[in-house]
Amino acid sequence: MNSANEFGRLYDRVCALQEAGFAQPAALATITRTSGSTFRHAGASMLVLADGEVVCELSGGCPQRDIVERTRRVLASNEPELASYNRNSGLDVLIEMGCGGELEVLIEPLASQRDVQFLHMLAQLQATREDALMATAFARGGAVLTPRPQRMVRAQRTVWSDIAGSHASQEAVAAALAGACEPASVRRIDGDVELLVERLQPAQLLILVGVNAVSRALADLAAALGWKSIVVDNAASAARPAPTQSGLLAAAPHELCTRVPLDARCAAVVLTFNIEQDLAYLGALAKLPLAYLGAIGSRERSARMCAAADALGASLWAPAGLDIGAENPQEIAVAIVAEILAQRNHRTGTSLSAQSSERAGERALERGSAA
Repeated sequence: MNSANEFGRLYDRVCALQEAGFAQPAALATITRTSGSTFRHAGASMLVLADGEVVCELSGGCPQRDIVERTRRVLASNEPELASYNRNSGLDVLIEMGCGGELEVLIEPLASQRDVQFLHMLAQLQATREDALMATAFARGGAVLTPRPQRMVRAQRTVWSDIAGSHASQEAVAAALAGACEPASVRRIDGDVELLVERLQPAQLLILVGVNAVSRALADLAAALGWKSIVVDNAASAARPAPTQSGLLAAAPHELCTRVPLDARCAAVVLTFNIEQDLAYLGALAKLPLAYLGAIGSRERSARMCAAADALGASLWAPAGLDIGAENPQEIAVAIVAEILAQRNHRTGTSLSAQSSERAGERALERGSAA
């Protein structure tokens, strides 16, 4: 399934289709496995409507156009299809015109309440911010399972399944979920049943302490990314409107823990531009296991805030943001969001072209050594 930040758009459209009684059918196209360089990874999904409209594009290139064409056949037959884009399938031209990799895509019709039950389950887990695992039994011996793929979703407090036993056993699927560690992978169970196992995480939550032009720009950018955001103000008022893309919460520092849903996947940025208020809110946030804690200020003020955070045993990113020469609120928001993404994904934030050059140099050295 899509990343949590994309899931909302796809789910909203599915709900609209269901409310209309599936008068316009649709299909869900999910990448089950990849090899080499591809635009998206296993687990990414795209909704394709009968008129060819797509929600959450997989690539935008030739493979996607072929997937849309195949969807018409899937909707006509009301049966799923498994499409392979590789040299063995004779569709290598589609790959050569793109990234150069290979992929396999499951295309399944969504035409009834039963077809979308698992999506409702995922939406509930998103709402309660629960990590989950999902297993999709989609093929046996290379042939797609009919009439539908079967799934099991497991979270800490919830287990949902439509595994009926005709294709895969509940026990084998549960065992595969218990051993899952990768973001997405295909496993074989019950002899030759192929199972896509995915780790699902809640959407990024961004806490912004302070109401100003920068927090407004951050909230707008967060919304564009599909993130959730909450703006915290110590004294919200009509004279200081909240960003249009987020909720506004009036909360003193000591109230944060009880009034804001903070967890280990949350990022928080303090930007009241008042050093005493900044330090007070940082004191409350430093006690929590946040994924990212940042603050905006001059280097002198940032040094004071970092020292205060160090004394509390917390890591503070201040001044927040990657060094991209940002000056206006929108550029500052880009720099901060980029740093949050880098930290969340355990990346350095360095230039991709620089990394490519380094890898090319390493390969040249390896060839020289071998010679």
